[in-house]
Amino acid sequence: MLIGLALKGLLVALIPATLVYLSRGTDRYRKLAWVMVFFTFDLIVFGAFTRLTDSGLGCPDWPGCYGEANPFLAHEDISAAQAAMPTGPVTVFKAWIEMIHRYLAMGVGVLIIAALVIAWRLSRASSELRYSPKLPALLLLFVCIQGAFGAWTVTLKLQPVIVTIHLLLGMSLLSLLTWHAMRQSPPPVVAGDAHTMRWPALLSLSILFVQIALGGWVSTNYSALACGGFPLCQGSLMPEMEWAQGFTLWRPLGMTSSNEYLPFGALVAIHWAHRYFAIFVVGLVAWTSHRARKIEGLRSVSRAISWVILAQLATGISTVLLDWPLSIAVLHNAGAAILLILLVMLNYLIVFSTKNTDIPHSVYTLPA
Repeated sequence: MLIGLALKGLLVALIPATLVYLSRGTDRYRKLAWVMVFFTFDLIVFGAFTRLTDSGLGCPDWPGCYGEANPFLAHEDISAAQAAMPTGPVTVFKAWIEMIHRYLAMGVGVLIIAALVIAWRLSRASSELRYSPKLPALLLLFVCIQGAFGAWTVTLKLQPVIVTIHLLLGMSLLSLLTWHAMRQSPPPVVAGDAHTMRWPALLSLSILFVQIALGGWVSTNYSALACGGFPLCQGSLMPEMEWAQGFTLWRPLGMTSSNEYLPFGALVAIHWAHRYFAIFVVGLVAWTSHRARKIEGLRSVSRAISWVILAQLATGISTVLLDWPLSIAVLHNAGAAILLILLVMLNYLIVFSTKNTDIPHSVYTLPA
């Protein structure tokens, strides 16, 4: 089974790797870096689809599916589970969603291993910072930790805190990959006063992570519809809520720490926190974007941030008003990942401009 899974991960990774290898130009390592960003973004979006379709236990074991490398081989066991409980967590459709998610994750791991090997080889021929294997090694460590939490997600039966940490680690991996990709090209010339944006940009990125954690907590506790209506929640600005129960981290899904059913007020508290913290996040990120737009070299990324934050606001409200349609919910998750990428790019440009204003373009070119 393990050999079969490894081969599937290799096959998934070969598709983007082959496209990079056959592409025009000489700086294939830079292209590979951005392909890894795109591939990880796809993995996160598909992970959201997996979670939102309640497919996290589509294969109730790990890393395979009923001890097999793919749902075809486990079809008899899956069909038996589906027949016993047609609306349960195990169905043929959900099993395929879960295993495709795992295949994509293994593909990302293979690409990062390839990037580490290539970086190590290039660093022996050049002392350029962008070829340092330290960051790819850190990325590989992140993938291994992420894989462990993926296993615990299944074995601990979708325990909310484990699933949320799994999401945050995925977002952290996406951030590191974006930083690594940005390091492969010379950034545009940024105005000297970009240093004034350092703390606003870093604060915006940090606050976004908090909001993503709250959003993950909403999703993993299935409280997306706990606050009916907008802008009020259950017809009130401050409905009855159970904060202590809602934000007790270590507890089973749908249960309190004392193994009683989670009260509805706890779900309301979870949703309310994410909804109204979003107001602060939108305001801060919009203000940061507005300030960054005045600085040459930051205008393009800040303009993109403004559009994405508006789209996030629209998809978030639409999710509530339209009773949580799957497509919009997935788009809302994708928007969070795109916003994260853009804020990492903004922070990179600001840090570069404040620390490396005199580095020549030739430092970032391939060695002869």
